Amino acid sequence: MRPGLRLILAAGVAASCVIMSGCGSIGAAAGAAAGVSTGVVTSNPAVGFGVGIAVQAATDEAIQRLMKRLHSDQQIAIATTVGDLPIGDTKPWSVKHRLPVENGHGDVRVLREFSSALATCREFAFSVADGDNPDAHRDWFLAQACKGNDSGAWKWASAEPAVERWGNLQ
Repeated sequence: MRPGLRLILAAGVAASCVIMSGCGSIGAAAGAAAGVSTGVVTSNPAVGFGVGIAVQAATDEAIQRLMKRLHSDQQIAIATTVGDLPIGDTKPWSVKHRLPVENGHGDVRVLREFSSALATCREFAFSVADGDNPDAHRDWFLAQACKGNDSGAWKWASAEPAVERWGNLQ
């Protein structure tokens, strides 16, 4: 088989893997494509293997960093909404990114407020709607947001709901 045809075949297989399995395999597909193409160009499978591993690691890191930022946008929107509400009130929250990835919306209800010498915190419940329909299923989570006594910005303060909601990417 000609080297150019091998490269095209490898790129096609990598692209189909990405399309069929989603974001979780983008790093593996990119690493495989880079490794195969490098191995074909250099005629050295060891160099191709090394390049493939490096490309996969770099791609996986970039995707995790992006997902963490997108999740952080949701946490910031929810914490800001919590800071705007009186105790017991409910208000909708939403995040819409340029790319249609990790957009979210739901409701926030502030349950209680407590203070210490360092911060004022609020415990709240928030929902995440599964779709845009008004009757869409909503999952509810409990969390806390705090603001330092020297600053006015409310920030996400609890890890447990984020682990359940967003995996380990908090």
